[in-house]
Amino acid sequence: MKFAIALFAPPHSPAARRALRFAEAVLAGGHEIVRLFFYQEGVHSASSNAVASQDELDVAAAWTRFVCDNQLDGVVCIAAALRRGVLNEEEATRYSRPAANLQAPWELSGLGQLHEATQQADRLVCFGGN
Repeated sequence: MKFAIALFAPPHSPAARRALRFAEAVLAGGHEIVRLFFYQEGVHSASSNAVASQDELDVAAAWTRFVCDNQLDGVVCIAAALRRGVLNEEEATRYSRPAANLQAPWELSGLGQLHEATQQADRLVCFGGN
């Protein structure tokens, strides 16, 4: 089965941890993830500047490792990211900001990527949000 996974919650939330564990289980079960899409507060899980408490799982770092290790398509909504200060090098330069905090393997893109993923997947599973 092919899954598209959308994360709407910040990295310190239970929803972000559940989404990560679900994604790991999907691949462990022999299924496919066509795309991970981070939206709303979920964009913070792709930030290279997110720091977890010492006694907590570093969900942002775990997501980055998971995407890299499994060569997945990790997309961060550009509008939500810009609004929350999550910028790649190109956007940091465009908006004259001093630093970028979104690096590979993450890509900034629009909601069209979520729509496309839902067309390619058998299931869209969403975590977090209101």
